[in-house]
Amino acid sequence: MSDTSVTWWGHSTVWLADSGVNLLTDPLLTDRLFHLRRAAGPTPELPGGPHAVLISHLHADHFHLPSIKAIPGKPLLIVPRGAAGFVAKGLGREYAERCVELVPGEEASIGTLTVSAVHAEHDGNRGAWSRKHLQAMGFVIEGTARTWFAGDTGLFDAMNDFGPLDLALIPVGGWGPSLGAEGHLDPADGAEALRRVKAAWAVPVHYGTFWPIGLGRVRPHMFHDPGTEFARHATRRSPDARVRVLGHGETLTLEAAA
Repeated sequence: MSDTSVTWWGHSTVWLADSGVNLLTDPLLTDRLFHLRRAAGPTPELPGGPHAVLISHLHADHFHLPSIKAIPGKPLLIVPRGAAGFVAKGLGREYAERCVELVPGEEASIGTLTVSAVHAEHDGNRGAWSRKHLQAMGFVIEGTARTWFAGDTGLFDAMNDFGPLDLALIPVGGWGPSLGAEGHLDPADGAEALRRVKAAWAVPVHYGTFWPIGLGRVRPHMFHDPGTEFARHATRRSPDARVRVLGHGETLTLEAAA
């Protein structure tokens, strides 16, 4: 049995290595996105080409076409059902042919891993100006470890069905000085999600990376604090779980059971 490791590259971009298979989630490999700039951490430097890229929904900070184009190699693209046409229009047919479209309840095999699409309580539209309305989703990855990548989500009852888990990658913040309650988790709700999925380990993501240009002094605690606040709430909500607050580019390794 091999170890499982997770490296956080900021926002929702995570490199997950399990059973000899490398996955990349919601790649955002840029220093600038519209009115946002990377305000902490280095621009991601991937160790190579992943075997597959998991994309949770169409929002541009999760489904960033230039970042997908920058990924080395020719990985599979695990995307929401209906997104292959969007990929073909933005990147070309060769990228669309690598798409595996899923909806919650479906799964794909990536080497020795099983990747299952699961529900996410989040608006999956590309944007208010777009006609693309696809379902948002998270993923449960089963290999040496059982890992949940939540994508972007609010709380929902069916989270209870995901566990028990070895590792949960939980969004706990956002990219601006306010966070809408609908379809998102703040640190307290993230800790409640951890309790529901019954994970042994948790890593907070989706915070402390991008911030609107010119608003660095507006509610900076919402940029800096969500990870440690999540850990504080988790101590009370899930006392048996262990939380690792990673810095950008840092790695947590879970040793395989003997």
